[in-house]
Amino acid sequence: MTEQDDDASSPHGWPQPHFDTGETLAWDGDVARARALQTELAHRVRLEDDYPPLRLLAGVDVGFEEDGAITRAAAVLINAQTLQPLAEVIARRPTRMPYIPGLLSFRELPAVLHALAELPQPPDLIFVDGLGVAHPRGLGIAAHLGVITGLPTIGVAKSILVGHHAELGPLRGDRTDLIYRGKRIGTVLRSKDRIKPLIVSPGHRVSQASAPDLVLACCTRYKLPEPTRLADRLASRRDRSGQQVLPLG
Repeated sequence: MTEQDDDASSPHGWPQPHFDTGETLAWDGDVARARALQTELAHRVRLEDDYPPLRLLAGVDVGFEEDGAITRAAAVLINAQTLQPLAEVIARRPTRMPYIPGLLSFRELPAVLHALAELPQPPDLIFVDGLGVAHPRGLGIAAHLGVITGLPTIGVAKSILVGHHAELGPLRGDRTDLIYRGKRIGTVLRSKDRIKPLIVSPGHRVSQASAPDLVLACCTRYKLPEPTRLADRLASRRDRSGQQVLPLG
């Protein structure tokens, strides 16, 4: 698949997201322009619950190979009721830009979009290893992904980029608001007793109130929710060569 194939239809026949990566993911080395585009796209984020009955969930995560020259995106499709994996995809693409704090989505989303397009069915909700609106300009990778695909998304991160919060209780389910410039941008959520919390922020078509409940419902005996845990495990594998789609079960 070439760079011009970014907006092609899914090979599995489900409707491909309507977006123009030339507009929303363009990277020409102009940091100020990319930040301005983030601010513009942030106005399109919707933080109301607008997701269908949850049957299929997806998790996405990204790693790098060859000293960063190759971006490796992993996407996992799971059953929303059983949390069992149904399919997994790895997409490897040349890395198009260096790491720049706050602009992670421009670096990682091109490969993520390729991986999502290879899933056999469209997910009802995507869990992203990264931030949603808990971002200086309100457009972390989960929010960026949601806006350009139109799909409901939630960001699940391990650390805070901006904001502050009150002291958090030690038990699973304890939570407190993450605040930035007087506004709630996410939730600090304890997903396992006495373990470092997760930073949960909606990306698109999910409310601040629902996002932590949806994440906690997908946490089993691990700290991470199953969609991003499985995607992280897949993205971390080293025995891969090229893109592959692996039906499971």
